[in-house]
Amino acid sequence: MDPELPQLDFSTFVLGIIGSAYVHLGDAPAPDGSVDQDFELARQNIDILYLLQQKTKGNLTGEEERLVEQALADLKSRYAEVSKDGLPNAGVAKGASKK
Repeated sequence: MDPELPQLDFSTFVLGIIGSAYVHLGDAPAPDGSVDQDFELARQNIDILYLLQQKTKGNLTGEEERLVEQALADLKSRYAEVSKDGLPNAGVAKGASKK
């Protein structure tokens, strides 16, 4: 029997993206147990969180806003540590505007 999935809400959705980012940073195992780094996919997850932050501005609870803000700060910092590259346009998806 499959374990019961948590009810999907905004925070659960964001936590899934955060978890995926940590997998791609090599800080957490993938579902198959492997631990690999894929900085391009990690960056994409960070950019997705940034886009969500921008598109949901003013529509989140205080707790949801803090979750996204803290996740972005932590992930950007960790990305810079492990990639030796940093995020030159931290949190801005390629081709995305700052509207």
